[in-house]
Amino acid sequence: MSNVVSVFLIVAVVAVVIGRQLRGESLGARRVLLLPAAVFVVGAAKLHGTAGVGAADVAAIATSVAIAGAVGLAQGTAMHLESRAGTLWGRMPVRGLWLWAVLIGSRLVVTVVAVPLGARAASSTASILLVLGTNRLAQAAVIAARAAAAGVPFAPRDGGSAASGRADLP
Repeated sequence: MSNVVSVFLIVAVVAVVIGRQLRGESLGARRVLLLPAAVFVVGAAKLHGTAGVGAADVAAIATSVAIAGAVGLAQGTAMHLESRAGTLWGRMPVRGLWLWAVLIGSRLVVTVVAVPLGARAASSTASILLVLGTNRLAQAAVIAARAAAAGVPFAPRDGGSAASGRADLP
């Protein structure tokens, strides 16, 4: 698959994630925890197989990963969580779009700085997957901690929205 197609697919997936977060949905462990872990592992594995990764690549990718993790923690904190029908439901407020803008903008800035320095791996789809996986895992960590502290379990199946038994989480 070409880099252009891969980037297009990643952008499409991010758009779907943002849309789902803004709309709100029940949150199952598979979508919140396992899917981001898989994205992270795929990105790390693809990067591991990349030839010619230099110091500039490592610095650029590490910077992107640190920013993505911090943004993910903020996204997890900003997420409105509640119990619906006894399981976890979440929705990102519209102001959460600023966090997505920071994530995407920081990624673009790091890439613009890294490429002239010869850091080709820093702009690869593998590094994009690693950064996106890091972001989603950081958000998942906050969501899981908040849900556990409130005693609200993940939804048994991903998707849908429960309408009864609503109670906000801290």
